[in-house]
Amino acid sequence: MKSFQLRTEVPVITSKWKINHQTPTLTLGSCFAEVLGSQLSSFKFPVMNNPFGTLFNPYSIAKLLTMAMEGQRPSRELYTQTADGIWLHYDFHSSFWAKSRTELEDKLIKKLADVKAYIDLSQVLIITFGTAYAYRYRRDLSMITNCHKTPQSEFAKELLSAEQVIKQWVNLLHQLGQSKKVILTVSPVRHVKDTLALNQVSKSVLRIVTHRLSELFSNVLYFPSLEIMMDELRDYRFYEDDMIHPSVLARDYIFQNFSMAYFDEPTLDLMREWEAVRKMMEHKPMHGYIPSYQSLLVNIKDRIEKLAGRLPVEKELEQIEYRLRNNM
Repeated sequence: MKSFQLRTEVPVITSKWKINHQTPTLTLGSCFAEVLGSQLSSFKFPVMNNPFGTLFNPYSIAKLLTMAMEGQRPSRELYTQTADGIWLHYDFHSSFWAKSRTELEDKLIKKLADVKAYIDLSQVLIITFGTAYAYRYRRDLSMITNCHKTPQSEFAKELLSAEQVIKQWVNLLHQLGQSKKVILTVSPVRHVKDTLALNQVSKSVLRIVTHRLSELFSNVLYFPSLEIMMDELRDYRFYEDDMIHPSVLARDYIFQNFSMAYFDEPTLDLMREWEAVRKMMEHKPMHGYIPSYQSLLVNIKDRIEKLAGRLPVEKELEQIEYRLRNNM
């Protein structure tokens, strides 16, 4: 009987170095960086997840990383105040705001210092590029991160060149040093506001950049989340209702591929143990606090205690003990 190959499988290169539960990891970039960070966090990996908020283009990511590492202060020219009296900064996500410029500056300086401290501690950086389009502030011609709904006439949209981004990231990667492992990926989320045709142009620039950087630096690897989504999962059933963002199933499948590439077998086994406990904790008793449910809680408590030396499960242990004490 003839065999059929019904999908194109994207080969994922298995990394020679591995991530485990003692590997401090920093994620930065687009919303897909936050997805990966959340998945790592849910499996109890030590991670600082997208601390600057969503950053779409590689220029802005590198700019903020450099500011953090060099202890630079936010540009005084890029503060802005809304009609409601809220202060924002064009280099930072809109989640960073305050009712006075001084208060906002203090927040931004503290965040930069926190990220600097974590960079020093971290062993792995996961960077996700979303788009090669960026905005230039016409007032001083600086490239900015967020327009904050300021009138479009104040900015000029431009497509970053691969050469421009590569040069910036080569300098940054030299500054980070060979001891930091860097995983680059291109977000599978399509930027349809740029039109589908220009989204392809944008993603192409990002793939040139990530490919070239992985060639230039032995500590830089590329993870093909974009290719998995576009070639393996090439069906709208793998998208959310907006037909732009990957569905939960797609995100889980991509993370499974990531796990097989960057985690060793003991780490994968530990993840399976924790996932089983987590599912048990989600169980809702249909008939209240009956003996069988009490036995389940005791079983969960025992399994969590066995994981306590390997994973940070103090919070979950307290939850189970509370349920047992209060017959919940």
